[in-house]
Amino acid sequence: MKNTDLISLFERSLRDLPEEQLEEIGTVIRVGDNICTVYGLSHAMLGEYVTFEGGNSGIIFQLNENSVAIFLVDRSIPVAELETVRRTHTVFQTPVGMNLLGRVIGADGMPLDGLGELATTELRPIETDIPSIMERSPVNESLETGILAIDVLVPIGKGQRELIVGNRNTGKSSMVIDTILHQKGKDVICVYVSIGQRQANLARLVSLLEVNGALGYSVIISADSGDAVLNQYLAPYVGCTVAEYFRDQGKDVLIVYDDLSNHAIAFREMSLLLRRSPGREAYPGDVFYLHSRLLERAGKLAKGGSITALPIVQIQGDDITAYIPTNLISITDGQIFLDTKLFNQGIRPAVNAELSVSRVGGAAQTKAVKKMTRALRLELAQYQELLAFAQFGAELDDISHRQLERGKRAVELLKQPQYVTYSFVDQALMLLLLKEGFLDNLALNQVGPFALQCVSFIKSVHPDVYDIIRSTEDISEDMHKQISGIASEFVKLFVPIQS
Repeated sequence: MKNTDLISLFERSLRDLPEEQLEEIGTVIRVGDNICTVYGLSHAMLGEYVTFEGGNSGIIFQLNENSVAIFLVDRSIPVAELETVRRTHTVFQTPVGMNLLGRVIGADGMPLDGLGELATTELRPIETDIPSIMERSPVNESLETGILAIDVLVPIGKGQRELIVGNRNTGKSSMVIDTILHQKGKDVICVYVSIGQRQANLARLVSLLEVNGALGYSVIISADSGDAVLNQYLAPYVGCTVAEYFRDQGKDVLIVYDDLSNHAIAFREMSLLLRRSPGREAYPGDVFYLHSRLLERAGKLAKGGSITALPIVQIQGDDITAYIPTNLISITDGQIFLDTKLFNQGIRPAVNAELSVSRVGGAAQTKAVKKMTRALRLELAQYQELLAFAQFGAELDDISHRQLERGKRAVELLKQPQYVTYSFVDQALMLLLLKEGFLDNLALNQVGPFALQCVSFIKSVHPDVYDIIRSTEDISEDMHKQISGIASEFVKLFVPIQS
């Protein structure tokens, strides 16, 4: 009877208390593996950010019947049993602002470059609603990478999501770094997200961007291999939130996720620690949602501003049918496949034209480049087929032999050294030389030097021609004939370089 009286007394005392004065407080009942189990947060939300009495914080990742499982943000601050936990009624937030340009920050929003505190006070939640179809605009504007093989065969448009897939050490990171360097002077902001990489690699990247004047328009978010799995999980969402801030200012943004294989592995580790049921390759059942809700945030807005995403995924044995790669291929608007065999043959970048595709295609190319590339993919496919016949010792007729030689020169032209990028005008002029047969009679080792010197000749001796193509983004029939005449003039001046 006394118990009943006590309960009714409590009820009467709480009945008239304003709800905003009530605070839901939890108690830590178990700690281990950077996870703690908390009792008492019965109304907490999945993904909610919480704070601990001892100064640590965490994110709720699992709602159990009588408790919640929380991953700790800071591994250095201890959390003890019976410590109190308070809700914040919001998800994890990260600092954003124009002052982030040129900075290197961690997934927790803290600076890593030793340049002092971040001069920004605005915070944004890392989980947000994606723009609807009505808010978006079709992808029809080219985002130049400066890499001939990509801009010609698998063009990327502003607002596109293009997956870069390949084995270890096939040039995936080198390709995106070249793309970032090529954005200099193009009013494109670059966000590079490093997930599970070595600190030495990040230091080299920062140094390279700084030397080439690219750090000023870039933001780097890092969660290296020594960080907690929660940081590796958060890094891409933090990077995307930073990119969305710049997009909302009307800017075009390029974001690179290097790489999402490590992101999926970190999520798998977290899920197994939470004792979730494992599925295919031990990944949890919602691993597809992990990346789809991230990559769907990229796109081009009708009111201005865009986010172009270049996620990277690493495979083993050139197997693109693995679980995570196939998930990402189905989410993105195309993929660039870097082939180990081509890489070992000295073809750099090692883009496999047969397995690479851009679902935006010619809509993301300028007219000048599009006119010069209409038959190139077909020529390369015929070349690969004829090459297979020739390797078996089959005799080829004259037409097939010419196609084989032309294909060799096309492959040679598409080779490109690292840290060297070409404007779309340079690319259009090089492809015109291939199309009109100016490269057919050259030795293979002279194809690249001839094309580069001819473009340089046109740029310096006939700058009006170069400027017209740059301003109109097109090559008319009259201009085509004029360039062919200039190229014929240059043939007489070309002195082959001795190898």
